[in-house]
Amino acid sequence: QVQLVESGGGLVQAGGSLRLSCAASTRTFSSYTMGWFRQAPGKEREFVAALNWSGGNTRYADSVKGRFTISRDNAKNTVSLQMNSLKPEDTAVYYCAANRRTPVAAIPSAAWYDYWGQGTQVTVSS
Repeated sequence: QVQLVESGGGLVQAGGSLRLSCAASTRTFSSYTMGWFRQAPGKEREFVAALNWSGGNTRYADSVKGRFTISRDNAKNTVSLQMNSLKPEDTAVYYCAANRRTPVAAIPSAAWYDYWGQGTQVTVSS
């Protein structure tokens, strides 16, 4: 069982930045593809970004390309999401997720992820 704990959410004005972090409680963190997803009120959970075990393979949703950057530190068992040029439509609860079945590929589908954090709220005001 892997526990994931997100942090770094908050309220920011449009155009601002936030950095989300996710700490994983596992000794085999480097065996997991890690992803970030988000869910806005009344909407389905959607893919944001993912990277494979080494960080060498990344994928982003079109809506965040060029603004968000996902990274990981396998020595510290953490994955981060740097969010720049935030927009009101980025407002959502952001979830960190771990996928052990495809460590090489940065899979964008939530169905492949085995473990999920509780989420952290990001609110972008206009």
